[in-house]
Amino acid sequence: MSGNHFSLGLGIGTRSAAGDWLEVFYSKPVLAPSAALVEALAAAVGYQGGNEAIALSADQLEAVTAAFAKAGDSEQQGICAALKGTAQPLVLCILASDSQPGSTPEVYLKLQLLSQRLVKPHGINLTGMFGLLPNVAWTNEGAIALGELPMRQLKARAEGRVLDVQSVDKFPKMTNYVVPAGIRIGDASRVRLGAHLAEGTTIMHEGFVNFNAGTLGTSMVEGRISAGVVVGNGSDLGGGCSTMGTLSGGNNVVISVGEGCLIGANAGLGIPLGDRCTVEAGLYVTGGSKVVVLDENGQEVETVKASALAGKPDLLFRRNSQNGRIEVKTNKSAIELNAELHSHN
Repeated sequence: MSGNHFSLGLGIGTRSAAGDWLEVFYSKPVLAPSAALVEALAAAVGYQGGNEAIALSADQLEAVTAAFAKAGDSEQQGICAALKGTAQPLVLCILASDSQPGSTPEVYLKLQLLSQRLVKPHGINLTGMFGLLPNVAWTNEGAIALGELPMRQLKARAEGRVLDVQSVDKFPKMTNYVVPAGIRIGDASRVRLGAHLAEGTTIMHEGFVNFNAGTLGTSMVEGRISAGVVVGNGSDLGGGCSTMGTLSGGNNVVISVGEGCLIGANAGLGIPLGDRCTVEAGLYVTGGSKVVVLDENGQEVETVKASALAGKPDLLFRRNSQNGRIEVKTNKSAIELNAELHSHN
């Protein structure tokens, strides 16, 4: 099999009665697998190239095990051994390229590449993923197709049990698939699969992290990290604060928080924030917000839209308690600041 491949994973999942994939768990997905491994797997399962999710029989699992052994991958051999004899559906997903996903197993592989820190947010193609993720009842007995849920609930009652439906969503919680090292999560239901949590991250009980979003270093999160938002090392999000996701109102600006920043309690962010910036508690800054710029002496320089300050470091955004206007204070002189603000004109 010629050429470099993007990723592959041996997964175990859940299918509906109609045979549709509901979810897939990949214990140890492989990023940039060796050509020798892909060649061995191709011979074992008849893989012809491209991006493909191949449902495996028990005999094929044996062949896959032998292929991993031939390629010298003992970790994947151990996964095969753990799966031997299972009655649950198995799949081998091989991605020749990071192109738009074409199946549910492909989406789940990519989401787990994110949550296992093998790729960073915005480092993988997730175009069209929503159409491939079924809406699923996530229960104490696993994923259940919504059309099958009423009968499953009835059968559970008939056996003296209650089927606990924990959520109805396209995304499961991350911790049912991976718990990255060196993190804390107060309420696991508030972190979706596809979140990227760097070592040193603490998500408090009111914190929330969406897919293709998360932290790149040590961070205390007591607010919301929306879809696509990335928080830099050493930045904290105060209780109840919000970051505007790339899905909000058709917004296509990637919101990010630089390093060493603080977003205060109940504040909000709708622009990319540079390093060492602070947004005062209770203040929501959107791209269109009119902001009065003050220099290091507190003197007014000019009034600009907040979007003009996107990505600039060492800024303090605050609300003037006397006149209600939004102000931004900087440690730069008026001359330096004006040069930066208008360098793009």
